[in-house]
Amino acid sequence: MSHARFPQPSRRGILAAGGALGLTALLAACGDEKKSGSGKADAGDSGPWSFKDDRGKTAQAKSTPQNIVAFTGVAAALFDYGVEVKGVFGPTKTKDGKADVQAGDMDVSKLTILGNEWGKFNIEKYASLAPDLLVSTMFDTAGTLWSVPEDSKDKILKLAPSVGVSVYDRKMTEPLQRLLALAESLGADVKAEKVVKAKKRFEAAAERLRKVAKANKDIKVLVGSASQDIFYVSGTNLSADLEYFKSLGVNFVEPSVAAKKASGGWFENLSWENVNKHDADIIMMDNRTATIQPADIEKPTWAKLPAVKAGQVIPRVTEPIYSYDKCAPILEDLADAIEKAKKVS
Repeated sequence: MSHARFPQPSRRGILAAGGALGLTALLAACGDEKKSGSGKADAGDSGPWSFKDDRGKTAQAKSTPQNIVAFTGVAAALFDYGVEVKGVFGPTKTKDGKADVQAGDMDVSKLTILGNEWGKFNIEKYASLAPDLLVSTMFDTAGTLWSVPEDSKDKILKLAPSVGVSVYDRKMTEPLQRLLALAESLGADVKAEKVVKAKKRFEAAAERLRKVAKANKDIKVLVGSASQDIFYVSGTNLSADLEYFKSLGVNFVEPSVAAKKASGGWFENLSWENVNKHDADIIMMDNRTATIQPADIEKPTWAKLPAVKAGQVIPRVTEPIYSYDKCAPILEDLADAIEKAKKVS
């Protein structure tokens, strides 16, 4: 995992002075009425709904949730199964108003954005949606919902049931299965031709990556993320995507245990002067908008890396959209890169 997965800005309280009074008024106005959802998978008044999440908690509602709010990447995965959300939080729009990489195929112009960066969450706007479900991923064992601010989580979680899907220390296939199950519980047709085809494509891509990795065992892949002062080298032990790729045989560069210790086991910090510490034939670079992209790196030591000089730098989808439709191309692109790579380390 890269540094950008653990942003450093302080998690200030969302409510300004007097904001709590505004929130109380909104809740009173909402009462027990819920606005109708805009989801394609419309379950209507289907009777009691429940879903046991990866915290071991069971979210419950009198009927299938329709006013769903989710972390952007989760919302994008649900969208691929025909379940649309009313609001999102997390990176959704770029500075020029286009869809962020984590927004997938969603029309971001139609979404209520509660916060357009990690850790930003407008509680009053959330309450105004009359939410009946909140969904996010989790990157730890403590059940911390990703991008839900710690200092205001109690207020947020009182407003609607919540579901957490773990992407921590497990293979990619597990959150894929969990989000498919959640989508089905929310009314998605998981036997639809589009879903079946996407799953078969993913399985075929996984088998191809396994074969390509086996045939190119000498190709070393380094996973990196860039900031102004530090280059982060990710280990594979905790990230769902990298754990899965490694299980398929991809030969990753691994930082030492000691090097990763300071980051909780996720990555190794390198100064740009020491960016050549590890030999690599392919470099996978964090594609999220919060990180510096390869084309914008101006450090001379970066330009001298063998993989960079060979043009063997590819994006890493650091926070995958966990639908089969979006994960299959990730496997295909990695297989292509390994198959075409020249040994330069």
